Amino acid sequence: MVKKYNRVKSTSDIELKDRLVAINRTTKVTKGGRTFTFAAIVVVGDGNGIIGYGLGKANEVTTAIAKGVEVAKKNLIKVPVHKGTIPHEQTAKFGGSRIIMMPATPGTGVKAGGAMRAVLESVGITDVICKSKGSSNPHNLVKATIAALGEMRSPMEIAHLRGVTLDKVFNG
Repeated sequence: MVKKYNRVKSTSDIELKDRLVAINRTTKVTKGGRTFTFAAIVVVGDGNGIIGYGLGKANEVTTAIAKGVEVAKKNLIKVPVHKGTIPHEQTAKFGGSRIIMMPATPGTGVKAGGAMRAVLESVGITDVICKSKGSSNPHNLVKATIAALGEMRSPMEIAHLRGVTLDKVFNG
C-alpha cells in the first residue's frame, strides 16, 4: 500500500491512537434481500511523527474498523515534524486528488479539511496550511496526504546532504 518511505515496524512500545476517517456502505441485492457490507478507512498515529492508514471491509462496522486498524499498523512510516509543523512545502497527487501542504507559524492550527485533518492530527502536526484540489474522495485524500508526508525531508537531513549547519539551512 505505502511506498518505501521511512518504514517503521509496529512494536508494543509505540502508543498508537486510531482515528476513523470514513465509512462506506455498499449494498448487494440477492434473492433473499439486500446484503450490506461496510468499508472503513482508518488512520493510526502516535502523535510524534509515526503514521499509517488501512482499509478494512466487513459485514459489520466494528469489524471493518478493527480490520482497518490492523492493516494500518502494518503500514507505518516516520514523518519529520519540525516545531509542530512540516519542514517545507510539499505537493502530492493520488488518483484525482491533488494536495498542497505549507508550513505555518505557531498558533495557526491545522487548516485542512476532513480526511487531511485526520492524517495531520494523528501524525502530531499542530500548525499547517493545506489545500486540496480535484476529487474529495477520502480514500484518495488520505493516500495523497501520506504520500506527501512520506516525501518530506527533515532539516537535519538537508543540512547533512549540503554539508552545512542547521542554522545555514534556515537562514540561507
